[in-house]
Amino acid sequence: MQYHRVVVVALAATVALSACGQGGGPKGPPPLNVDVASATRQNIATYISLDGQIAPLEQSSLAFQQSGTISSINVNVGDQVSAGQVLARIDSSVLQAQYAQASAQARGASIGLPVQSQQNNAALTTARAALANAKLVYDQNLALFKQGYVSQATLESARSAYVQAQNSYANAQVGLKSTDVSAEGVKAAQAAANTLATQIGQTTLTAPFSGVITARLLDPGAYAGPQAPVLSISRVDTVWINLNVPDEDLSYVKPGSHVTFSSSSLPGKSFSATIATVNAVPTQGTLSYLARVSMPNPGDVLRGGMLVTATLPQQAHEHAIVVPRTAVAQTDKGNAVYVVGADNKAKEVPVRVGIQTDTLSEIIGSAVQPGTKVVTTRPDALKDGCLVAVNGAAPQPSGSPAATGGKTQ
Repeated sequence: MQYHRVVVVALAATVALSACGQGGGPKGPPPLNVDVASATRQNIATYISLDGQIAPLEQSSLAFQQSGTISSINVNVGDQVSAGQVLARIDSSVLQAQYAQASAQARGASIGLPVQSQQNNAALTTARAALANAKLVYDQNLALFKQGYVSQATLESARSAYVQAQNSYANAQVGLKSTDVSAEGVKAAQAAANTLATQIGQTTLTAPFSGVITARLLDPGAYAGPQAPVLSISRVDTVWINLNVPDEDLSYVKPGSHVTFSSSSLPGKSFSATIATVNAVPTQGTLSYLARVSMPNPGDVLRGGMLVTATLPQQAHEHAIVVPRTAVAQTDKGNAVYVVGADNKAKEVPVRVGIQTDTLSEIIGSAVQPGTKVVTTRPDALKDGCLVAVNGAAPQPSGSPAATGGKTQ
């Protein structure tokens, strides 16, 4: 029985050795074929992808502030216009006639006003002096009458003159007030003329900013008014990139965040910018937030309505140790990689994994350094200490240490 137990153990050892190619030599089993890659030091990052759409920086529907028949429209769709440029006009002949009449009335009312004002002021001054003199005479005669030096008739004459001077002064004050009323009338007439001048100015439609005409909604001869837009204008020398940010990605999108985007309408082109604003509340009825990018648009390459796909960094590490993602194996003890040494044996090395992309994994720790060769395709039979043959590598001489599994000196 002891003999049979020894034989079984020996057979098990032989199978284990042959399964991973250990002890390979001229008579032993061949080493396991594997692919390897060298660990590198490089930047690694993950990204989020956002959908969005291009919109003009400014856009406006233009309507006249006054109502009337359109007499001319000077632009068409696609025309570039400058801020303040006259775009259209409505017939202002009625307002022009009303303005001429109001201006004439204001001028006529103001012609005699200075003379009338001077006359009324002079009359008030004269009446004031006459009243003071009449009061002085009356007071003197009253004192003398009490002393018996003047007659009753003289006193009554002085009182009558004093009362008449009071009445004259009151009339002069009324005349001066009538001058003020006339001045207010002149102001009202001038205000009416100014109002008509403003209304005439509102019969002209001008560009509020430099941009391109995107719609022409009415033609000459049509009746226009404040509720009937005539033209639409958009500013596209700079555009907004409006991005929809899902709630779970909101923490990665902030004002100043770097973003790159592209559009299927512009194949082969990519653009870079920074986030300008992020809305504080979600879009109504959704859990998406609006982020906006202000993007200069020389040559008007970016057009309103274009759909875009934008990418932003999610996590990023610089100068990280990176291996292909397929090199990381899941073991009972956690993550590990198989390192191929100079003896062509695979060594299982426990590792801690950092950032992972679709194709790369960051390795944290000192076990793997730039240049370390790691196995990227693992046969099922690969175990710690197995002899391996790297696919594509030059064959080793039969007597070399690597070929026999020995160590180099």
